Amino acid sequence: MVLLSGGLDSATVLALASARNFDCYALSVHYGQRHSAELAAAGLIAARLGAREHRLMAVDLAGIGGSALTDDGIAVPQSPSAGIPVTYVPARNTLLLSLALAWAEVLEARDLFIGVNAVDYSGYPDCRPEFVAAFERLARLATKAGVEGSPLTIHAPLIALSKADIIRTGLELGIDYGTTVSCYQADAGGRACGKCDSCRLRAAGFAEAGVADPTRYQ
Repeated sequence: MVLLSGGLDSATVLALASARNFDCYALSVHYGQRHSAELAAAGLIAARLGAREHRLMAVDLAGIGGSALTDDGIAVPQSPSAGIPVTYVPARNTLLLSLALAWAEVLEARDLFIGVNAVDYSGYPDCRPEFVAAFERLARLATKAGVEGSPLTIHAPLIALSKADIIRTGLELGIDYGTTVSCYQADAGGRACGKCDSCRLRAAGFAEAGVADPTRYQ
């Protein structure tokens, strides 16, 4: 089971899981994000990387608000800020992992991949190793599979990599990063703003990796 947002990191994770000979099922979630163009990218990536199935689910985090990614009334920052930024979506990875966990249990999958990173990232609390480990413990307690002795393992293969190393890894696996959408305020065609935190981290990664940036900008 691979959580696939349509961005650079999750595409790399799907390619890594496929390269490790996993039979991959990809899950994307429409949670009310303003950059929903990433979901179309996810479908293209899943097909190109040979996912056995790509499924789109929905959860209404826009109904909760509290984030610049789900509330049009909160501006996406154009410069770095101290602390956890307003682009943090409350409980997003907890909810996304829960959906993936449920589908994985139905499929009797024992491995769940997520593309969180704790090196070149925006400081979100649900991207840290402690969170991943805690959710894995929860999954072992909260599922039929875990109680019956077939616990699920959560893999976060990018968590300690720089953005440049993630890009180098993906290029070695043949990913076309021009098809991915990472921008927090991408337009309907998936073109990036070039100004948000995600765009800055992505552009810096390509520069550090020493390769041309294939991102389509507005």
